[in-house]
Amino acid sequence: MLSLLKSKPVLKDLIPNGYVDIHSHILFGIDDGAKTIKDSNFLMQSLLDLGFEKCITTPHTNEHIWDNTRESILKKHQEVKSLSPELSGKLSLEVASEYMINENFTQLFETKQLLTLKDNYALVELSYMTPPIQLYNTLFQLQLNGYTPILAHPERYSYYHSNFSEYEKLKKAGCYFQLNLLSTVGYYGPEVAETAKKLLKKGLIDFTGSDVHHKNHIEAFSKKVKLKDTAPLIEAMKNNSIFK
Repeated sequence: MLSLLKSKPVLKDLIPNGYVDIHSHILFGIDDGAKTIKDSNFLMQSLLDLGFEKCITTPHTNEHIWDNTRESILKKHQEVKSLSPELSGKLSLEVASEYMINENFTQLFETKQLLTLKDNYALVELSYMTPPIQLYNTLFQLQLNGYTPILAHPERYSYYHSNFSEYEKLKKAGCYFQLNLLSTVGYYGPEVAETAKKLLKKGLIDFTGSDVHHKNHIEAFSKKVKLKDTAPLIEAMKNNSIFK
C-alpha cells in the first residue's frame, strides 16, 4: 500500500552526478533558443544549478530556416565563451549541431564536416509534420560517410505514435535515440509522455538531453515525472557520460 501512495519524484532530483547534456540551444541569436547573451547566461547558470557538469549545446542547422554553418556556429560559440568566460568554463560548454534530415542534408554531410557531439556521433532531427521520403537511404548514406546518427527526441514525432514498429525499424537502421528529459513530465503533452514511457520501458532510449531553449523549459524541471519506473530514465542519463 505504501508503494502505491509513494509520490513520483521531481525531474531535477533525478539528475545524476556528472550529467552531460547533449542537446540544448544556449548560443544566443543563432536559432530559436537564447536570444541575447543574458538569455545564454541564464540558461548556463540554470543548468549548473540543476547539477549539470557539462553541456554540448546544439544549435539547429536547417537550410532556409536556420542557415547555420560549421563556421558560424563555431564563431558564435567562441563569442559566448569570450563574453561569459566564467559561466561557460564552469559548464564546460562545448558545441555541436542538431541537423535536420531533409533533401539538403545528404549534400551537406558528403561535402562538409559535420559538428558532432563526439567523434562521429551526429545529432539529427526529423520534421514534426512527416518523415522524409528518403529517410532510410539518408541514414544509410550518413553511416557510409563515417557518422553514427543520434535521433533527437523520437518521442515527439507524432506520426510514429500509432506505428510503434517504426521505432524498432529506426533502431535496426543504426539510429541511437535521445529522449528529451521534459517529455517525462508531460511538457509536450500526454501523447508524447506516454510514448516516452513506452520507449524507456522497451529499452529503446540510449541517451537524454535537456533541449532547453528558454525559461519555461528550465522551470519544467521542477515538475514530477510521469513514470512509475524511473530506472530506465536514470540509466539513459548515465549513458551520456560517454560524451565527457
